[in-house]
Amino acid sequence: MPGIDESLLEAMRLPGARGALVVDWISGLALGAVGEAPGGDVEATAAETAELARLAMESSALAPAHAGQGKEPPVEDLILTTADAFHLLRFVVTTFDSTVFLFLSLDRADGNLALARIRLAEMADRMVLG
Repeated sequence: MPGIDESLLEAMRLPGARGALVVDWISGLALGAVGEAPGGDVEATAAETAELARLAMESSALAPAHAGQGKEPPVEDLILTTADAFHLLRFVVTTFDSTVFLFLSLDRADGNLALARIRLAEMADRMVLG
């Protein structure tokens, strides 16, 4: 089972990958990073994407109270598109409080959003934190 560093390196092998992070969405801290961060600042990217994650997870419209009652979080992933990039946030399910997500930035011209979403989900399922 891959850890944070191995998962990030695996994410960077996806076509069009620019950068990847593992972020704690409660604190906004990057637990690991590889490649380029949008805007060039890993910590700012971690904090800003954590804010998006927090908003989604705490939203009664996007994450209804009855969702996520079991092991699964109420939101699986978020996709944000810009003129030149795709940004994916995939929540990682853990045995303890699931407050971690994988963030992947893809070049829009070279990236494959569907493939990236599938692979990120697989990585999140296999990732070992610790």
